[in-house]
Amino acid sequence: MSGQPGLEERIDRGAQWIAGAERIVVFTGAGISTESGVPDYRGPDGVWTRRDKGLPPPKSKVSIQEAEPNQGHMAILELHHMGQLHFLISQNVDNLHLKSGIPLDMIAELHGNVALMKCLGCDKRFKKEELGWDESKWGKGYRSEQPAPGQPKCDCGGRIISSVVNFGDSMPEREMAMSMKVAEECDLFMVVGSSLVVSPANMVPMVAVRAGAKLIIINRGETPLDDVAHLRFDEGIGEVLPPMVQKRKEFIG
Repeated sequence: MSGQPGLEERIDRGAQWIAGAERIVVFTGAGISTESGVPDYRGPDGVWTRRDKGLPPPKSKVSIQEAEPNQGHMAILELHHMGQLHFLISQNVDNLHLKSGIPLDMIAELHGNVALMKCLGCDKRFKKEELGWDESKWGKGYRSEQPAPGQPKCDCGGRIISSVVNFGDSMPEREMAMSMKVAEECDLFMVVGSSLVVSPANMVPMVAVRAGAKLIIINRGETPLDDVAHLRFDEGIGEVLPPMVQKRKEFIG
């Protein structure tokens, strides 16, 4: 992007901000998973970008179940290991953050997770393998599907369904409330791989900015919050986030 310092200077600045931060919140979108072979939506070769050009969807290099965390996911995990990650908010359903090692209680997955089910009664989360969930018998567990004979139930008696948020469904209240809360508490908010056009999730970074946090955006392509970002990267996530986290170690030791 024009008028910006060079990449190395911006990485150094971001690393200094990370070193000086006490409560970092990271907000990820589909862009963080493209290096794992999972297509994004609004990137240069994204699903919606290609649709708008009259092109077919991009081919997935791997199935979402086979995808593995990449260096961007692992850099965020490193922030957690260094004790600086206050919370992680994700718009992704691909399970890659949990696969990387982020604890379940440190992440709000705003659109759910293909590997997790949830109870409609108490909102408890379950891993599909722990339930022995059989899609051939019970389907994917979407809210619109009727429960089938033998389908597992929660200890509270509630119906267990997919945690994935379908088009037309409302955002999960608990995850949105947690996201707003941690945004107000943080001193550094990092957007990684999101075009910030999906509402109401795109309101969360502005909550952090209004509360006084610095805002870093790492995303290929423009976002509506570029003008309020304190540091902006249009480069690939792998070019920016891992070296920034590594540089942070030089400032702290």
